[in-house]
Amino acid sequence: MKFAVTVGETTEMVEVSGEAGRYRLTIGSEVWEVDGRLTAQGIYSLLIGGVSYVADVWDQDGACVVDVGAERYVVQVEEQTRHIIRTRGAAGGQSGRTLVAPLPGRIVKVAVKPGDRVEKGATLLIIEAMKMENEFRAGASGTIAEVRVEPGQAVNGGDVLIVIR
Repeated sequence: MKFAVTVGETTEMVEVSGEAGRYRLTIGSEVWEVDGRLTAQGIYSLLIGGVSYVADVWDQDGACVVDVGAERYVVQVEEQTRHIIRTRGAAGGQSGRTLVAPLPGRIVKVAVKPGDRVEKGATLLIIEAMKMENEFRAGASGTIAEVRVEPGQAVNGGDVLIVIR
């Protein structure tokens, strides 16, 4: 599985494979072999590169707080596709006032038509991607100049969906 992991201001894509306590984490070009075991509620024993660590892990307001020795990390973990949609799908997925598909999917609903006046935050369309419906909103106020998709249509990442003037 692929995740977007944020610690502080830094977000890295992390691919995790394996099972039964033996995992491979790929972070950028680095690969980490990890043996991880839950030893008590919220306490994990980790063996990484021959070095043993004990991690105390708990949830705090939706973030994962991890204490390892004297160090504390506040970690946000999000499925990679959800992260792409959230960060590039709304205002981030718009170049100027052009809404582009952040990844492949299927158009479920188009809420606007050419000539419609929209305010910032108004719903433009809904895309189903990875079995999740994702609502895309206007990043700026304006008038719909073009709607290049219709319900049921498949789209690829980077396809122009709607143009706002």
